[in-house]
This record gives sequence, C-alpha cells and structure tokens, in this order.
Amino acid sequence: ISTIQSYCGAQIFEALGVHQSVIDKYFTWTPSRIGGIDLDIIAQEAGMRHKSGFPDRSVNGHTLPTSGEYQWRSEGEHHMFTPQAVHALQKSTRSNNYGLFKQYSQIINNQTEKLGTLRGLFELKPAREPIAIEEVETVEEICRRFKTGAMSFGSISQEAHEALAIAMNRLGGKSNTGEGGEDSARYTPDENGDSRNSAIKQVASARFGVTSEYLVNAKEIQIKMAQGAKPGEGGQLPGRKVYPWVAKVRHSTPGVGLISPPPHHDIYSIEDLAELIHDLKNANPAARISVKLVSEVGVGTVAAGVAKAHADVVLISGHDGGTGASPVSSIKYAGLPWELGLAETHQTLVLNDLRNRIVVETDGQLKTGRDVIIAALLGAEEFGFATAPLVTLGCVMMRVCHLDTCPTGIATQNPELRKNFDGDPQFVVNFMRFIAQEVREIMAQLGFRKIEEMVGRSDKLEVRRAVNHWKAKGLDLSEILYRPDEAEEGRNTCQVKQEHGLEKTLDKRILLDICRPALEKGQPVNVTLPIHNVNRVVGTMLGSEVTRRYGAAGLPEDTIRLHLQGSAGQSFGAFVPSGITLELEGDSNDYVGKGLSGGKIIVYPPHGSTFVAEENIIIGNVALYGATSGQAYIRGVAGERFAVRNSGATAVVEGLGDHGCEYMTGGRVVVLGKTGRNFAAGMSGGIAYVLDEKGQFVENCNKEMVDLDRLESPEELAELQALIDCHVTLTGSELGQRVLKNWKSLAPRFVKVMPKDYKRALLAFQEVEAAGLSGEEAVMAAFEMNKNDVARVSGN
Repeated sequence: ISTIQSYCGAQIFEALGVHQSVIDKYFTWTPSRIGGIDLDIIAQEAGMRHKSGFPDRSVNGHTLPTSGEYQWRSEGEHHMFTPQAVHALQKSTRSNNYGLFKQYSQIINNQTEKLGTLRGLFELKPAREPIAIEEVETVEEICRRFKTGAMSFGSISQEAHEALAIAMNRLGGKSNTGEGGEDSARYTPDENGDSRNSAIKQVASARFGVTSEYLVNAKEIQIKMAQGAKPGEGGQLPGRKVYPWVAKVRHSTPGVGLISPPPHHDIYSIEDLAELIHDLKNANPAARISVKLVSEVGVGTVAAGVAKAHADVVLISGHDGGTGASPVSSIKYAGLPWELGLAETHQTLVLNDLRNRIVVETDGQLKTGRDVIIAALLGAEEFGFATAPLVTLGCVMMRVCHLDTCPTGIATQNPELRKNFDGDPQFVVNFMRFIAQEVREIMAQLGFRKIEEMVGRSDKLEVRRAVNHWKAKGLDLSEILYRPDEAEEGRNTCQVKQEHGLEKTLDKRILLDICRPALEKGQPVNVTLPIHNVNRVVGTMLGSEVTRRYGAAGLPEDTIRLHLQGSAGQSFGAFVPSGITLELEGDSNDYVGKGLSGGKIIVYPPHGSTFVAEENIIIGNVALYGATSGQAYIRGVAGERFAVRNSGATAVVEGLGDHGCEYMTGGRVVVLGKTGRNFAAGMSGGIAYVLDEKGQFVENCNKEMVDLDRLESPEELAELQALIDCHVTLTGSELGQRVLKNWKSLAPRFVKVMPKDYKRALLAFQEVEAAGLSGEEAVMAAFEMNKNDVARVSGN
C-alpha cells in the first residue's frame, strides 16, 4: 500500500514487444528484453485504428465492433481457445480418441499467421538420428511430472475441484488446493480406492483453511508469493460465491466477500521467506516446500534467493494463466509470458551453481505436448495445467467465473447450476496421457530418452525463419535462447536435496522424546525446559505428530503442557493443535501462534521482573497470523499486526501496535490497553473488545468496515468477564485483576468492534430462525438474504 507519488518514476514496469530505440527515447531505462515494434509500426497501427473509426465508406454509425477482448468473438481479438479448439479437446478426451486430440493440438500449435505466444515463434531442431519411441520413458513416468493449477474451492465447484484431485491421484501427478483450504472429509479415500485429497496444499497471504491437519495431509506445500494473472494483488472471491460450505472450509462468514492481502504479512524479506519455508517444513517434514513466483524481469535473482532459502521447488507462473474472475485490468495488463521468466530463472540458477538444488516448474496456459517440450528445453522439470483440464471437464469459456452463473457447473457454487456438471476425472486422465504421449513422440524426434536429458537444452530451439506477421520483424529472442557454458557440465536439473536443518530443532532434539507417552498413549505430560531465541518454530513438529496420530480433534486440553523459560525464537507455537499448551515465561520474537490450530499459548514476564508488564512489549509482530482456532493469553504488549487474518482463535492481550485485527474473519480478541492506528482494517468477521479508558480508540480504528458498539447484553458481558478472569488465572496479570476489581466502572468503557457484514449475517440468521427455519435450511436462507443485500461493504 503506497501513495501515488511513490510510483512516479519507480520503473516498476517492463515493456513487452517494444523496440529498444523507442524505449531509449520515450521510456528510458525501462526493461524491454525481446525488442519489438518501432515508431513506424506504432504509427501504422494508429493509422489503422483511425481508418477503422473514420472509414472511407460510411457506416450506420450506431454500432461499435465487438472487441473480443474478454470473451471470444469471431471478428474480435485472437483467442487460443476458440470454439473449434474447445470442441476438439472435449470430444477427444471424452471419447479417448488420440487422433482427435492431435487435431486439437494442430489448432493450438498452428501460429503461422496469428501469433498468440512467444513459443509460437520457435521451431524445434530434430536430431540427425531420431530414436525409436520405445526407447523414450513411458507415459506413466512423464505424467508424474504433471500438476493441475491452484484453483481454490470457492472459485470452482466441489465437483470440479474433486474431479481434478481424483484424476491427478490416479495418474501419480499432483493437484493443487488453491488458497481456499480443503474439506477434511477428502483426506479419507473413497470406497473405490480413489482419493480426493489434493497433493499440493497452497499457503497464500490470506491463509484460508491453513490448519495443522491441512498441512499434515500434503505431499507438497506451496507458498503463493504472487499469481500469474495478477501479480501484486491478492485473491478475490465475491460475497455471492461464499456459500456456507465455502465459508466453513475458509473459516469465514457466508455471503461476506473475501479479499486476500496483497503481501504475506510474515514475508518482507528473503530471510522472512526462509523462515516460512522452515515453519512449513516443521509442520510436515515429509512434504516438499514450493514457492510460486511470477514471470517478470529479475525473477531469476528472486529464484536464486528462494533456492538459498531452502525451498525444494520454485514455480514460474506466466501471465496467460490465472482465474477468470480476475479484473480485466489484471488479466490484460499484468504479468509476462512464462518463457521469459523461466529462461531467466534457469540461466540464473545455473550461473550461480544453484540449479542442482531446486526443482523448477512452470505453468500458464500449457495446452499441448509441444508446450511442455519447449518449457523443458527452457529449464522446467515439472509442468502445471489449469484452464485445459477445466475445458476437458466441460468449461466452454463463457467468462462469467466471477458472477456465480457458470452454465456448466464448474466456476459456480449455485446448487442448481452445479447439477449441470457432466465432467469425469477420466477425461482429465485422458488429457494428461495424451499430452505425455505427444511429449514422447517429440522427444523421439529430438533424440531424448528422458525428460532430464532435455531440461535446459535451449540449443534445440531456434527462431522460426518464416514468421508471417508484420509486427514480429523487430523481435530478438536471443536472451530466451541463451545457454550458459556451465549448463554443459550437466547441472541442469535438481540432483541434491535441500538441507532443512530439522534435526537441530528443539522439537526433534528433546520435545518428541519427552512427549512420547502423550503421542503414543494419550497420557499427560508436564515438563519445564529452558528456551533461547535460536529455538525457532517450537512446538510445531510436535503438533504435526499429534495431528498425524489423532486428526483435527487432537488430544484433550492440556494433555501436553510445556513450561518454557527464556526468550523464544520466531514462530513460537506455529500451527499447534488441540491438546498442547505452551506456557512461556519470558518473551518471544515475531509470529507467535502463527496458524494456531486449537492449541493454547500463554506468555508472561519472568517471575521477579520489576517492569510493568502492560507497558512493555513481550511478543513481536504478526502474532496469530491466520489462526483458525485455539487460545492465546499475552500478559504484556504485542507488536504490530496482532491477529492479522485471525479466523477463529480467542486472544487476550494488554496492548498492541498498529494494524491490529487486520483482515480478521473470525474469533474473539480482547485488548486491555492501547491499540496502534488502523485497527480493524479489512475486518469482515469475528469480534474485538477494546478497553478504551481514555476515549482515544475511535481515532485509531479504521471504521470503513466495522461499527463501534457498546456492550449491553448481560450474556456477552459475562463472556468477556470470564475471558479476562481466565487471563488473570493463567498469567497472573495485574492489569486484568484491576479490571475485574473495578468491573462495574470499567465494563462500560469497553468498545465492541463489530464488522458490518458480520453483524448483518448474524441478524439475517436470527430473522430466519424467528421465521421457523433451522439447521442447514436456516443457514442457506440467511446466506441468500445477506448475499443479495446491496449494503454489503466487502467483496462485492
């Protein structure tokens, strides 16, 4: 979030397809890596537009031509997925007809006259002596490198989301949850042996549904730094698509729109990213950790940092992909082709001797075997598909993904429209196998037996000589095709596993052994241990073992009680599940209780401390980020962004810094002291209670999405009093004791921070219950009332 002035002259853009002579004169120092059109062509194109507006022969003057910018039109902008291509793909995959699929590939690959991609400008150089296709690795082996894109449950229907997961699990590939969480019922295999569990669990800036159980059930955990279609923006799900079952998985309120923060609030540097990678590896030591980046100038340097931060996979996402629900300004004018970012990433990693430490993946409208081949030759080992698999399931590119009106039951949550879904996982299986077979055929022509041999072999590509397009003459693709000398030494693929240092953690060295009685037999464990600030992510690996053995329910409350004395490192108690209580006598760094999943965290100053607790910071920034359940009692002041994106945890704290309860969607937060500025920005659910003794809180609260109310309900006052009493019991808080002692005079000083949309949803539910409805019927009726209310303030 910045002022307009800070963007002036910031050089944050890259030119695509503009000649260097134009850049030097008019856009000095702006990157333009592949050259392109000069002033003569720009003038010629302006003249063409003028002639179209003022033709020689008069027209009726009442109709404008259809541009086809967004939806396909026969006389509009060129689209790769034409009706002919969609028909051929669907018919081939539904009838399992490889011959028909080759016709589809021909439609997509034929870019002799209408260029749609950079790869359309390349030609493959066949080997002097092609090999027999029988010598090439099998379809099954190639399919293990395939993934489906990160499309959330919420953006697409349950039927479509689960069909993709089933298909990829049948193939041995991987499907991706997207950033919307996943229903835990999918972790149990179906009776026929199919699994609906997505192998890749995405962790995005909003942390929707990111619980200990979610992470434990992953084979790969993907940190989404940005989205190919709209880099720099968070995900967006309009309120009309947040049906009750979507809200349940995301721990939010039905009918209330969800907008993810643009940044991860625990990542402001490459060191912060390394910390999150370490956190997630502790949450599931068996899973690979992936980082999703966007194709842009300089992405190679970022990817090198990602490799040094010990990620196992880096994904370079192209601009062509991305949700159909993105704003048009994002779809059309943000992001770059994956060919540019992938080539830069591979070259940079090779030159810095990092390529053998990390797997490189790419996605963004991969549609045919030829696309996969070119991606491999430019440096990719794994490949993601999103739009094409949806088309095989029935998508007809209506481009109404954001309206909840998808006629084929794919990009909708509407129960009636979902009945139209006629896709089958086998269609996606057929598509992936066809792609793999096409890859094998081209590999045989190029003389490669395995994908590994082909990765980074850009010398097998050349620029097509006969490019029949008047705007393509000034292009220079040599930067994409550059092959470092170091690549000759066979360092083109990942060959070395990253060293995550898990054996050095406190959990691995001490806690897992001490807590074995609880893990194996559910017996209580109560120990006291010293802790130092080098001890990061304490309790997380222990929590993952509890979840692995006992599921989301965890263990009974306080089964494992660890009393730790000293200064805790970053991410203390991250993703800790029910049954674990971490009592810290001392202080802690940033990210306390990140992703808290039912556990209990207690922090208070050491006994004998002489300072006043409520006047001193005791935990760092961004505590309880993305917490979904559990409790936290903090005797002292917390840093900035306390309870950012909290969606279910209950917390009591004695003061906090700026941006408290930002983007919160659930849970309860009690603040017994001062808050910083911008409290409750983007808050759309949950309730905060702030003790405002001096009447200054109203100046610090962002009231765009919340109301400030008085507490009048006796039941609510009693609940608040009980929370403070619990805080006093667990932390010995003197401030809490004073509040309870003077309850009659101080209770009216509490301000109830109530999100407007959340209040409206609760009132709607009360109204339908009063009308005699109950259960799921009442929930749906309240949702319909809330989603159609024009007064909603978020995510319309």
